[in-house]
Order: sequence, then structure tokens, then C-alpha cells
Amino acid sequence: MSLVKSNKRRTPMWRNPFMNDPFFSDLMDNRRWNRLFNGDEDEFDFSPAMNVKEMGKDIQVEMAAPGLSKDDFKITLDEGVLTVSAEKEQKEEEEREGFLRKEFSYNSFSRSIRLPENVDENKDIQATYKDGVLRMMLHKKEGTETKKPKSIRVN
Repeated sequence: MSLVKSNKRRTPMWRNPFMNDPFFSDLMDNRRWNRLFNGDEDEFDFSPAMNVKEMGKDIQVEMAAPGLSKDDFKITLDEGVLTVSAEKEQKEEEEREGFLRKEFSYNSFSRSIRLPENVDENKDIQATYKDGVLRMMLHKKEGTETKKPKSIRVN
């Protein structure tokens, strides 16, 4: 194999004045392509964090899910399993100087947790969504105590 030196320089596509047009700026965003091709799919595979707290006679479940509305959520409780899911579809369309740009994105997630046996499934669950945080308040059954966790020492 031999190497040949050339004086011809090629201008990368993203430095082309045509690609500096704001109309194409979202399409040519290098960060978006890097995430897609380098395997960093956090943006594409969204699964929000969930916190579960025991608060006296109630159990509070919190989930950080910014950018959604309360109508996007579907919450079910079936045989001790709490499932929270959401779907969001975004469509963007822009027409300028004879060009038409359409973008569609669809994000969804589903999280399920098994609840303790002392949760009363017959009582209403209160759910609120404010400032990007979904909070659910579940009630415990009357007269049940939660067992203290047993600590095991590793030798």
C-alpha cells in the first residue's frame, strides 16, 4: 500500500454555508448524532427515577418525569404491582422558502414495582403531577405493622 499526498482539500459537510442555515441546524446537531451512533441512548430510552417512602400510615411514591402533562400518565395497581407508564408524541413541521421540514418523536416508558403486602388496594390512590414530579400517596391497611429489616453481618 502506498500513501499519496494531495493538495485538494474537502470541506466537511457541516462547514458548508448551506448547512449553517438555521433551518437545518437541528438536523446537523453533532451531539444528537454522537448520542445515536456512540451508543449513548439515554435520550432515546427514557426511564425516570422512582423513590418510595414510608410515611406513617401512608406510602409515598415519587417519580421525576419532566416535560410531560398529567394526561400523559397511565397508573394501574393490580395484585400488589404498581405500574406507571406514559407516552408522548411530538410533531414539528416548518415550511420556509419552498422547503418543508417535518420531525416526529415518540417517547414512552413503563415502570413497575411490587408494593408491600400492607398496602390497602381498596382505598383510593391520590396522584398529583407538579413541577415535573409525579407523586402518589397509597394507604396502608389498618392494624398492620411493617417489620423492621434484619441486619446481616458479612464475615
